[in-house]
Amino acid sequence: MIKLQNELCELLGIKFPIIQAGMAGGSTTPELVAEVSEFGALGTLGAAYMEPESIREAIREIKKKTNQPFAVNVFSLRGDREQSFQSSEVEALNAVRTQVELNPVDQVDFSWQNRVAEQVDVLLEEKVPVISTAFGILPEEIAERAKSAGAVLMTMVTNVDEAVQAEAAGVDVIVAQGSEAGGHRGTFNVEKYPGGANIGTFSLVPQVTGAVDVPVVAAGGIMDGKGLVAAMVLGASGVQMGTRFLTTSESGIPNAYKEALFAGDETSTVITKNISGRPARAIENELVRSFDKKTRFPYPFQNMATKPVRTSAKERGDAEYLSLYAGQGVRSVEKEESVRDVLDDVILEAKEIIV
Repeated sequence: MIKLQNELCELLGIKFPIIQAGMAGGSTTPELVAEVSEFGALGTLGAAYMEPESIREAIREIKKKTNQPFAVNVFSLRGDREQSFQSSEVEALNAVRTQVELNPVDQVDFSWQNRVAEQVDVLLEEKVPVISTAFGILPEEIAERAKSAGAVLMTMVTNVDEAVQAEAAGVDVIVAQGSEAGGHRGTFNVEKYPGGANIGTFSLVPQVTGAVDVPVVAAGGIMDGKGLVAAMVLGASGVQMGTRFLTTSESGIPNAYKEALFAGDETSTVITKNISGRPARAIENELVRSFDKKTRFPYPFQNMATKPVRTSAKERGDAEYLSLYAGQGVRSVEKEESVRDVLDDVILEAKEIIV
C-alpha cells in the first residue's frame, strides 16, 4: 500500500515525500526553499556555485522564513585546476560573445578552486539538517564530519553501481536520477560515461531500490501526483522535482527563461556539454548550438566561459543565450504558479489516486 507519510518523511522530518531539487545558478531563492519546507516537503538551496559566505547568508534567510527542515546541495568534485586557451581556441566563444554585445577576447585564463570543503564547513556551522551532493559522494573525511554533526546525507546517482557506492559510503538517501531530468547529469564518472549515464527514471528506480537498503527518491520527468504515485509503486520512497518549481513565482529565474519553459514540450530538450562542459539537459537554443566538442572547453571552464554570455543574455531578456535547464516533462508547465499551488496540486492528485 502506498503511503504519503513513510520512512523517508520520518528521516527528513517532513510531511510529504517530495524534495525540491537543488538547482544551482540562482533559481532556488531563499523564498522558494522556505515555501517548499513550510508546506511540508523538503526545500533545497542549490549552492554549488555560491561562495561560502553567500551560502551562509542564504541559509540564514531561509531560517528567518521557516523553522522546518531544508537541504543544501553542493557539487562533490576533486582537486583544483588551471588552464589557458588562446587565439583559435576562443573563436567560437568570441562568436557567441559578439551576439550578446560583449567584446571579443584574445585568450582566456581559468583558475578553478574546489570549494566543497569550505562550503560544507558553513553547512555544519549553520546546522543544516540535510546535505545533498551531485557528481559524487562527499570525500570521506568531510562525510564523516557531517555524519558526526547529525546531518542527513543525500546523493544523486544515475546507475546502480553509483547507488551501491553511495550506500557503502554511508549516504542516507539516494536520489535515482533518470535521463529525463533537467540540468546536470549526476553521473560520478563522465570519462566512463561521456554523456552521463542515461537510464530512464522508471527503468532506473526499481533497479536501484533492488540494490540498496536506504530510501530511494525518484527524479527525472516527474511533474505531478501521478508521477509521485507511479514512482512509489516502483519502490521509491518519494520524488525529487525540479522543472515544476522553476516557473513558480518564488523562483529566481528571469522571465525570458520562464517563457521558454512555457513554450517547451517533450521534444525541446537535449543533453549537452556546451553550456558548462559537463552533460546537462536543457532546452536547445543558440547557446547550445554554438559549440561542439572541438570548440567547447572542459568542465568547469566552459561554464566560466559562458557565464558572461549568460549574464548579458539575462540582462537583455534573450533566451537564446541563457542556460535553459529543463526536464522532459516541461510541457506540463503552462503558467506561473505559487509553490503552495504546485504542491497542493501534486498532493491532491496523489491522494485521489491512492484512495
